[in-house]
Amino acid sequence: MECTEGHVFDVARQGYVSLLTGKGTVHRSDTAAMVASRNAIFDAGLYAPIVAAVAQTCASSKVIVDAGGGPGQYLAAALDVAAEHSGTESGPIGIGLDLSKYCARSAAKRHPRAVSVVADLWAGLPLQDGVVDTVLSVFAPRNAAETARVLRPGGQWVIVTPRPAHLAEILAPMRMLAVGEAKAARIGHELAADFTSPQTTVVRAEVEFDETALLNVAAMGPAAFHRTHEELAAAAAALAAGGSVRARLDVNVTVAQRI
Repeated sequence: MECTEGHVFDVARQGYVSLLTGKGTVHRSDTAAMVASRNAIFDAGLYAPIVAAVAQTCASSKVIVDAGGGPGQYLAAALDVAAEHSGTESGPIGIGLDLSKYCARSAAKRHPRAVSVVADLWAGLPLQDGVVDTVLSVFAPRNAAETARVLRPGGQWVIVTPRPAHLAEILAPMRMLAVGEAKAARIGHELAADFTSPQTTVVRAEVEFDETALLNVAAMGPAAFHRTHEELAAAAAALAAGGSVRARLDVNVTVAQRI
């Protein structure tokens, strides 16, 4: 594929396009093992309440961008909901952006109406001004200025962030990172310039994690950068020694419209 400035980007045989330049990036991206763990959690339906809540916000969207979209589960669900409500043959289209080529490989297979792109969100979103109906930022880094630029007036930014009780029962035993106390304040600051007052919905559910799921939920996130697989596996075995563990999903789904 070729951009308007004449740069040529190859489509990988796995179905994604990489827009990274030779300059590289200082940011870490998900590894193949992390993506495998994340896919296992989603395929088991353990995050289904969050996936469903995100998808429902996209019912009237024609163009959906998942910025930092990971392996593509949220975007695929959003496209399915949007297609049900579109009433047209053309249907919605989706673009999944992530820094990880392993995420991009997974996302490329998730939905026929989704395009999977490797891109650095901090280098700018590879989209024209005002062409997007919905931008999703689900447990992902957020580039507020670029999100505002690509959204049409009245378009929406859907942000999902963990609340303090999210997975609280397993965070310490699995040595997972806790939620920063200033997260809500940062979102308000990011939205202040270009968005209407946000509306936030709390999504809560209880989920049962067996030993394998405990390992995967820790190994799919930042804990995998700080602990070896063997350390996480040992922690999962110790925590699940008495059987499965029940933990809470507890997140905010915040929706704000572009002014």
